[in-house]
Amino acid sequence: MARAKKILTDADVRRKAIKLVISHLKRKIPEDYLGSEHINNWLAEMDELLKKEEFDILEYIEMRRKLNDIIERTLDEDIRFKLRDSWYSLGKAMAKKVKPH
Repeated sequence: MARAKKILTDADVRRKAIKLVISHLKRKIPEDYLGSEHINNWLAEMDELLKKEEFDILEYIEMRRKLNDIIERTLDEDIRFKLRDSWYSLGKAMAKKVKPH
């Protein structure tokens, strides 16, 4: 018996895109640098948010704001640019919608 395909919602698409941005961010940022505890705490908080069943866009907007604060306090220019790229990607991920068929 064939299973019915799950109908994706905008929230599903956004959550998946955000997870992808976060996984890329984790790979491109070194684990230890001056101030790394801030981004590591943020990543842990984001992982917890992504585990939630419901998708509240306001929570994700707040997390993006927090990431911007971390970027502003990051002294290492190379890391700051990498974080800024992820900040932009996170904004795009939050705006994704289900593609019409």
